Formats: sequence, C-alpha cells, structure tokens
Amino acid sequence: MKRIRFCIKCVPLIALAFLVVWPLWFMVMGSLMPLDELRITIGPALTSAEGQSVWPILPSWPTLQPMVSLLLDMPQFFTMFWNTFKIVIPSVVGQLILGAPAAWALSRFRFRGRKVAATVYISLMLMPFQVTMVPNYLVIDRLGLMGNIWAVILPFAFSAFPVFIMMRAFDAVPRALMEAANIDGAGRLRTFVYVGLPLGVPGILAALVLGFLETWGAIEQPMTFLNDPASWPISLFLPQIVSEELGVAMAASLLMLIPAALFFFFGQKYLELGIQSAGIKE
Repeated sequence: MKRIRFCIKCVPLIALAFLVVWPLWFMVMGSLMPLDELRITIGPALTSAEGQSVWPILPSWPTLQPMVSLLLDMPQFFTMFWNTFKIVIPSVVGQLILGAPAAWALSRFRFRGRKVAATVYISLMLMPFQVTMVPNYLVIDRLGLMGNIWAVILPFAFSAFPVFIMMRAFDAVPRALMEAANIDGAGRLRTFVYVGLPLGVPGILAALVLGFLETWGAIEQPMTFLNDPASWPISLFLPQIVSEELGVAMAASLLMLIPAALFFFFGQKYLELGIQSAGIKE
C-alpha cells in the first residue's frame, strides 16, 4: 500500500520533471544535429516548408558543425557575449552598492514616510517594463545616454526588486545586536557594515542571483535603448539568426544558457537561504 501511494506521488513529479528537462534535451540534441536532419524534423514547424515536425530523441548522426560554425564563422557572437558581461556585471554591482543601503534604511530605520517609501518600492517592483519604458526613455534621453550601454545598466542598477529582497532579509537581523553595537560606540554606518551586511548575506546573494538572471536574459531594455547592433547583448543575437541556420541557433542558445545555469547552480543555496530569511522576522 505504501509503495502504491509512493508511486502515485512520484508520477506527477516525474511528469513535471520531464516537462522541464525536455526543452533542455531538445536544445542540446539540436546543437548536435546536421542541418539536413533539422530541416526534415523541425523545419516544417519553424519555416514555411510543408510536412509534419517530428523531433527524434537522439540525432541520427551527431556532429559539431553547428558549434564550429557559430564559434568560427560568426565573430559577432563573441562581441555580443562580451557586451552582455559589460552590461550584467555593472548592473549587479550597482544593485549591491545602491540596493543594500536602501534596503537597510527601509528595514531598520524608523522615519516619517517610511511606509510610503516601502509601498512605492513595492509598486515599482510590480510594474512591468512596458509601463516604465516611456519614463525611462525620457530620462535617459535627457541625460544624453541614448545608445550607450549605461542606458541599460542604470535602470537595472536602480531596480526596486533587489531592494525588496534585501529589505526582507534585513528584517530578520535581531535588534538586540544593533543595540549592542550602539552601546559599543558603533554608529549607523558601522552597524550596517559590521552587523547588517554579514547577517544579511543570504538575502543579498539571493537578490544578486535573481538580478544576474534577469539582466542576462533581458531583451526589451537593450532593444529599446541601444541603437547600434555593435553594443547589443547576446539576448539579441538569436533573433538575427535566419531559419536556414537552425543548428547554429540551437548551439547559440546552449552557450547562452551555460553562464546563467552555472550562476544559478552555485547560487542556489544562497537563493534558498535568502528566501528562508525573508520569511523570518524578529
């Protein structure tokens, strides 16, 4: 009876796991398929060719030709790959430098208008980019940054979502430690540096992991603010690949996924700890 219940519980989980793993398998196998096989199997679904699309589990004749073509025949891929890091790294660093003090102030300080400021932050966090696109465009154009990568970096660096995550993590810092630090003569800045930051590490790292993933896959922001294709990130590389280069598109998707997957893999523990600490209050 216990085995039957166990199997009943496992079947939905296995089905959900299959739905998650299948697109990844689809992408990896597609990067190893010859172009002719891709045209026959999924070509009708992606192009105007006649026929039915059937995706094989394994390629009939694995090849590295799509990967070689991407790495050797498309230098713009490396340019966009490097452009992505030039956008992502300053954005994440900016979220740390700007977001952590703001989150600490909203979490631990008591001042007039604190609840209003926190509500504004939450409201901004809930707004999609389509709502804030016009104000961001007007501000960036007024600053003369249109077409510059800082037009993408600054909105991400001042994002409200990391502040909210860090603020919930700082709420779990015991007030007794802050009072002890004040008794020892530590001011507000030293209390933040020596008490808040060490105890808020899980929430801070969780916010940075989510910020990295959001910035790495951003499409609308660079498409709106960057006019020169030479400064585009890797997220805008895939739409440029024509349908005749399906294997190259699969290989590019795989290489684009690797940094984000590695960052999430190594930051998953901190992401879980950040979520746990966000649910704990003093």
